Amino acid sequence: MGMKIEHREAKRHVLTVTVDNEPGILAKITGLFTARGYNIDSLTVADISEDHAISRITIVTGGPPQVIDQIMAQLERLVPVHRVIDLTEEGPHVERELALIKVKGKGEDRVEALRIAGVFRANVVDTTTESFVFELTGAKDKVDGFISLMRELGLVEVGRSGIVGMMRGAEGA
Repeated sequence: MGMKIEHREAKRHVLTVTVDNEPGILAKITGLFTARGYNIDSLTVADISEDHAISRITIVTGGPPQVIDQIMAQLERLVPVHRVIDLTEEGPHVERELALIKVKGKGEDRVEALRIAGVFRANVVDTTTESFVFELTGAKDKVDGFISLMRELGLVEVGRSGIVGMMRGAEGA
C-alpha cells in the first residue's frame, strides 16, 4: 500500500508589513525569508509617515496556507514590525505596479509602439528620434502583456517597481 502525499498548490499572497523606519529592518525581513527558504517574488518599500518614522513594505510571495501563516507569525515577532496583513486573505484589494520600458525603433515599428502604448494607456516620458521610454501603471498581467508586445518591436530595457497593494474601502490598514 502506497503512502498518500497531499500536494497543495502554492497560492500567491500579497503581504503588507508596517515597520519602524530604521536601518537594517529590510535586511531582517529578507533574512527571515532567506533563512527559511521562502521566495520573494516582489518587494517594495516606502516611507509612509510625515515624520519619516514608519515605512510600509509590500511583499509578494507564495505558498500553501500553513507556510503563509508561519511567515506572518515570524514577521510579527520582529521587534520593529507593527502590523502584518495578508491582503489576499483579507478581502477585496487593489494591486498596481509601475514600469519604465525603453523601446528603440524607426518607421513602422515606432508608429506601432506608439499605437500599442495608446491601447495600454502608457505615457511617453522620454523620446529621441530612435527610442521611447514608456511609463505604464497597472496590474502585473497588464505590464507583462505590454512588455511582451514591445519585445517584438525593439525592447531595450525594463525597470519595474514591484507590486504595491491596499485594501479597498474607507478603512486604513
